[in-house]
Amino acid sequence: MWISQGDFRYCVAVTLKKMSSGAADLRQRKKQNCTESDKMAPEERNKEKSKLGRSPKYTLIQRFAKLFFGCLAAVTSGMMYAVYLSTYHERKFWFSSRQELEREITFQGDSAIYYSFYKELLKAPSFERGVYELTHNNKTVSLKTINAVQQMTLYPELIASVLYQASGSEEVIEPVYFYIGIVFGLQGIYVTALFVTSWVMSGTWLAGMLTVAWFIINRTDTTRIDYSIPSRENWALPYFACQVAALTGYLKKNLNCSAEKFCYLLVNASTYTFMMMWEYSHYLLFVQAVSLFLLESFALAQTEKVHEVYRIYLFSLIGGYLLQFENSALLVSPLLSLVVALMLSKSLQMNMKKSTFVSRLLKIMYIYLVLTVAVTLNFLLKMFIPHKENEHLLKFIEVKLGLNTTKSLQAPSQDFFLRLTQSSLLPFYILVLIICLFSVTQVIFRRI
Repeated sequence: MWISQGDFRYCVAVTLKKMSSGAADLRQRKKQNCTESDKMAPEERNKEKSKLGRSPKYTLIQRFAKLFFGCLAAVTSGMMYAVYLSTYHERKFWFSSRQELEREITFQGDSAIYYSFYKELLKAPSFERGVYELTHNNKTVSLKTINAVQQMTLYPELIASVLYQASGSEEVIEPVYFYIGIVFGLQGIYVTALFVTSWVMSGTWLAGMLTVAWFIINRTDTTRIDYSIPSRENWALPYFACQVAALTGYLKKNLNCSAEKFCYLLVNASTYTFMMMWEYSHYLLFVQAVSLFLLESFALAQTEKVHEVYRIYLFSLIGGYLLQFENSALLVSPLLSLVVALMLSKSLQMNMKKSTFVSRLLKIMYIYLVLTVAVTLNFLLKMFIPHKENEHLLKFIEVKLGLNTTKSLQAPSQDFFLRLTQSSLLPFYILVLIICLFSVTQVIFRRI
């Protein structure tokens, strides 16, 4: 079939006309789109600029408000608890209307003897003379001279007497009110530290309020402040609570440099003070060290920070040994053996974070080596260093295991668990414990 030249020219002309009209429509659409985009661009840009300009300010204000109200709630909780303890103690014993001897009788149990040493320090002609009489005490134990400061841990009384005399409070307040005022103030710090710990762990200060509420509701089972004010734990546990709060903040990731330094210094100071205030403090720190060891072994905490805490334990033990008149109980402490074993076994931690078969074997070897070295070292130290076994602690462990039931130390009764259940603390504790164990186990199996 042949196409003539005229028909061919006609087809080409029609095709070019269609192409030119399509191109014109395309240019017109592009032009309309460009005009619409030009019209919409300034509005969208203004919206984006407003969002970018407002969000940092709102974030900063929100963080500041959260920090301010959280700190205010923490401090207020501690102050109100201290005032409550003081008011409750006054109304329970009618403390202000009693004579001096009757006031001392209200310190039940063996805690009254601690206050008697405080009085002796104030009656001494000088502070140096008072300390000498306590370190060469022949009145407490018949026919025997003892160092009461070392054997009875009288550092709280030394500090209280120094503060009372140095602050010029002799003409303002009676010694007994100054003494119990310090203890009630420490309990306020205790509550504040518990508040901060819950706040740091949960990220909201409402959890701190819940912790404080449960602590006060279960005060019968959490403290002996009602009837045994001079007890050593009432002086020591507030410092331990501060240490736990600072340690919780120190172990957090993505912490700024200034906050990390502050937490590190607070851990140092509170750990050493806690060790000086209570003869059983190194046992609690041993439990804490075991927990840190497990967290480090399963890569749940930063190794560098954990080893810094180990060094704090070591320096606190050395300082406590020197200032506690060479207290041999600190040398045979399981805490010292564990810390030394951890530092000696540190070389096995190379390449443990890599998920290889060799790293898994190294983890098992590391845990086994640390436990073996710690037990062996503690056994050797007890063999060569003269010391006195802590019979009170051994009886306490026997009672907890159900192997011993004495009148002074008894296992928790059914009323104890009933009180915790009625206050809703025990059910929530079990629920949170199960969730934490499940999540930790899941993380461990992922990283092994």
